[in-house]
Amino acid sequence: MSICNREGGRCAEMAMVCLTDFEEYAKEHLSKATWDYYAAGADECCTRDDNLLAYKRIRLRPRILRDVSVSDTRTTVQGTEISFPVGIAPTAFHCLAWHEGEVATARATEALNTCYITSTYSTCSVEEIAAAAPNGYRWFQLYVYRDRKLSEQIVHRVEGLGYKALVLTVDVPYTGKRRDDIRNQFKLPPHLKVKNFDGVFQETAGAEEYGIPANTLDPSISWKDVYWLQSITRLPVIIKGILTKEDAELAVEHGVSGIIVSNHGGRQLDGGPASIDALSEIVDTVQGRIEVYLDGGIRTGSDVLKALALGAKCVFIGRPAVWGLAYKGEEGLREVLQILNDEFRLSMALSGCRNVAEINRNLIQFSKL
Repeated sequence: MSICNREGGRCAEMAMVCLTDFEEYAKEHLSKATWDYYAAGADECCTRDDNLLAYKRIRLRPRILRDVSVSDTRTTVQGTEISFPVGIAPTAFHCLAWHEGEVATARATEALNTCYITSTYSTCSVEEIAAAAPNGYRWFQLYVYRDRKLSEQIVHRVEGLGYKALVLTVDVPYTGKRRDDIRNQFKLPPHLKVKNFDGVFQETAGAEEYGIPANTLDPSISWKDVYWLQSITRLPVIIKGILTKEDAELAVEHGVSGIIVSNHGGRQLDGGPASIDALSEIVDTVQGRIEVYLDGGIRTGSDVLKALALGAKCVFIGRPAVWGLAYKGEEGLREVLQILNDEFRLSMALSGCRNVAEINRNLIQFSKL
């Protein structure tokens, strides 16, 4: 595969075989501040790094002689069929990685027929994203702001545009301390903005945090806000950022439609559990009453298989999506998703699973190392 840098310099031959290849390409070609922003974890990055290491502590118990000549990776999320159980997690500022930004992300996920959770902090508007991939299956990730009207307005916008669920992110009452962003004094370049709030904050002077005025998020958010959100929309509400069985039970009691087990890519509280390590207790608590998903640390098809074996209905990728964009925009992200799909199908077959329904906890053992 021939790749050229964007300035039209020399071309080199490089086979993009796995997600790590895309990571290395992105690190080499993105500016330092942009790479640091995407790669950042909170504080000492222990949780960010453990999101990856935790999968290596899990072993598969493959079954053999199971006739895996035909395999089926399809599944459903919230009643909608997707081609395989990997979607795109909400990540901000895709235009930093590729000039078309979230528009390219939307097209890639539409082409692969999977779920794209659009971030509030997109550098394309929810309208632009919907127009770019009119048949795409999209959810919208939401924060609750001190000014509830801001949240309410965007909820009504996405509902009118055909987004199919709201993903309420609950682990950011305050932004985690990301040391490299502080050192780099990270700011969006002047030509980019948080498009969903274009014009909303024009009057406001003062400190900014990731493209909008500081102290805009509401740290008083509580379970009553879940009821408030349900009162203003017909869309299912999925909570992202749960890591304990206690909060999983409360989520069920509050009538949400799903949980995304997530530590925000290790960008919020450092020292919390890896997402995959928190999954089992949440699945055991929920007992199938609502769907449970996961993000954080997915890098291979066998990671997907392990997460499904432990009870996740679907997983979502964050940083790898951005690496795909940095490589070749829509085409690069399609390659990332296709590689994960192919690896997942192969891991399923080599473990003796013909379809997603055959994946269960008997497939898993934990390493004694």
